[in-house]
Amino acid sequence: MKKQPVILIVDDEKNTRDGLARALGRNYAVRLADSAARALQILDEQPADVLLSDIRMPGEDGLALMQRALARTPAPVCILLTAYGSIETAVDAMKRGAYDFLTKPVSLDRLELLLQRALRERDMESENRRLREQLDARFGLEQLIGRSAPMQEVFDSIRQVGPSRATVLVTGESGTGKELVARAIHQLSPRVHGPFIPLHCAALAPTLLESELFGHEKGAFTGAVERRRGRFELADGGSLFLDEVGEIPAAIQVKILRVLEERKFERVGGQETVEVDVRLIAATNRDLKKMVDEGTFREDLYYRLNVVTIHLPPLRERPDDIPLLVQHFLKELSAENGKTIAGLTPEAMAALAAHTWPGNVRELRNVIERMVVMARGDTLTVRDIPAALRDESRPRGGLPAGPVSLDEAEKQLILRALKACDDNRTAAARQLGISRRTLHRKLKEYGLAEDPPSSP
Repeated sequence: MKKQPVILIVDDEKNTRDGLARALGRNYAVRLADSAARALQILDEQPADVLLSDIRMPGEDGLALMQRALARTPAPVCILLTAYGSIETAVDAMKRGAYDFLTKPVSLDRLELLLQRALRERDMESENRRLREQLDARFGLEQLIGRSAPMQEVFDSIRQVGPSRATVLVTGESGTGKELVARAIHQLSPRVHGPFIPLHCAALAPTLLESELFGHEKGAFTGAVERRRGRFELADGGSLFLDEVGEIPAAIQVKILRVLEERKFERVGGQETVEVDVRLIAATNRDLKKMVDEGTFREDLYYRLNVVTIHLPPLRERPDDIPLLVQHFLKELSAENGKTIAGLTPEAMAALAAHTWPGNVRELRNVIERMVVMARGDTLTVRDIPAALRDESRPRGGLPAGPVSLDEAEKQLILRALKACDDNRTAAARQLGISRRTLHRKLKEYGLAEDPPSSP
């Protein structure tokens, strides 16, 4: 029997809570809270699939509660309710991450349809997350796909730093997979059986971020009706991953520095010293050194975080990994969507390889998912590529028809790189992100090395 989705209903009006619970209790596992503080306590005990919260409440309001909930992993779908509905409130809620917005009195028919749609999307996201988190038991690197030289350097760094106690700073553009690196480091560490606690710092306002990191005591601020543990306490004995660490305000940077130096802190509004044993892994897509020079990031914290740096290259700097990633996502997403996709035509693979991928691996995965969902047959063609990307990276002839193998796609990429570099193997190898020796070996494998070019 399929497990019922969990819905957390948060409203300070008892009649509203009880009425919604009666209406939804047949199809959902309903949890009730009369305040944001109680809701967060429930979320600490059990994640919810949907957060259905009033906006106007004593203490922390529904928007603040939603921000805290969205910073969690997994994050619930957030639907907000209000008796004071307005376009401005709705727009603000949507900008902050609300899935949708309903006014009171709530139309139960509309709410039911909204929940069904939200949970269908939630199921797909949960399955995607589950697959991403199934890391290889030996190396913890299964979801980090790549055989290019830059990615091999990343893998080597992860294997080397994983078993240590060192603080790690993961840098790279958005969408390159920084959280996957952090999880792999945790998987390789002696803390593997301890918790891995992620927090996306940019998702929270400064006042919420401090409480989320360090917890708070009852009465510390309006809405703090009970003591609550923060992420540092929850990560005790394990690893804490702080994403977008460059967004942390200076006042909070000081407290994080103290935890790194002394392994102790006080909750917001408290005097009791809490001691923890936490390994910190931080990530950023910003230039922290430049921020230090500009005075917007503490130099002492920068050096504490920057004990070991692992830089994830953007996808455009490792184009020979694109066919490998495409095949990986194709297999994963075909299974998720109940489809059988044999492969891609060479033209389609060449078009994907020609794109610059400003959104990196995340963008590539989203494109493959859309292609699989919208596929007209069992082989993906150029017609299945989103129109904007297809027009930007239209391939230039000379490719065979029919499904393409991984080897054939790699061969085509090598030929295109050599042509673009006027047969200069050193330049082509650099463009492909591999060594010249590796390029020479692959040319021999594909029977392309009989007449080596005269240029180096």
